[in-house]
Amino acid sequence: MKVLFIGGTGTISQAVSELAVEKGIDLYLFNRGNNNHLAPKETKIIEGDIRNQEEVKKKLQGHKFDAVVDWVAFSPEHIKNDIEIFRNKTDQYIFISSASAYQKPQTSYLIDESTPLANPYWEYSQKKIACENILMAEYRKNDFPITIVRPSHTYGKTSIPAAINSSKAPWTLIDRMRKGKKVLVHGDGSSLWTMTHNSDFAQAFIGLIGNIQAIGHAFQITSDESLNWNQIYKAIASAAGVEDLKLVHVASEKIAEYDDIYIGKLLGDKAASVVFDNSKIKRFVPQFKAVTPFAEGVKESIEWFDAHPELKTIDQKWNDLMNKIIRENE
Repeated sequence: MKVLFIGGTGTISQAVSELAVEKGIDLYLFNRGNNNHLAPKETKIIEGDIRNQEEVKKKLQGHKFDAVVDWVAFSPEHIKNDIEIFRNKTDQYIFISSASAYQKPQTSYLIDESTPLANPYWEYSQKKIACENILMAEYRKNDFPITIVRPSHTYGKTSIPAAINSSKAPWTLIDRMRKGKKVLVHGDGSSLWTMTHNSDFAQAFIGLIGNIQAIGHAFQITSDESLNWNQIYKAIASAAGVEDLKLVHVASEKIAEYDDIYIGKLLGDKAASVVFDNSKIKRFVPQFKAVTPFAEGVKESIEWFDAHPELKTIDQKWNDLMNKIIRENE
């Protein structure tokens, strides 16, 4: 099977790339070449700008793919561009959407693919919804062979997953914990969340590639393990060897007043209790079973950072913001 990944070296896509070549897929990566040292050596690299339609058509001339996966499409413009490029070049086009697109505030804590898509808080999610709408219309009107996948909070060994952490330097949270500093948690820490290891996500995703029954469908892929945020932060601390964890709880709405980024990331996503019903993906990919507990996965992440001290950088600006929020709301 000949498959093209647009991107292919990110936290989620790297794990899928590794499993794809392990399964014998003839994998091509089309990207700008910034992180191709992370790509499996078996992949075929095509460097270019996916947003430059003429360049892409020239570089992909003569190619036809069983499946194309765009890991880096975030706006309707990106999707319209892809449709023009791949209309006659693939038997399946897989779009990576987001579980954050689901209804906020939701009417039920239990989420499945029939849950409405509506997120007034986060532009990122709104754009993903718009992308889905364009693709479904193209499928219905012109038989464009789409499959939509909605990941939730997916992490790997290079991640320190938490609701509130520096996006630039994720080790900053562990540094706070190990130094005995107070750690900010939104709400009272009792809302439920789901963390999914990228290796588990990859097992389900691979089963959708080339799966003709998946055409026209949307799928969420997550772990079945639901933890509250207090449990999540305690698991992170335990993996980091921290026994005396100091949690400070502040309302999500109050945190969002300090930085607009948390309007989307908290109010539009992680502040709500969410439990995912994965029965649909299990029907289409019967072999899928998430097997990595969060406590085990985050321990692997921390061990990886400890083995790469050059990457244990600190985001002092984020640290200062945490100190301010805690000081003014404790």
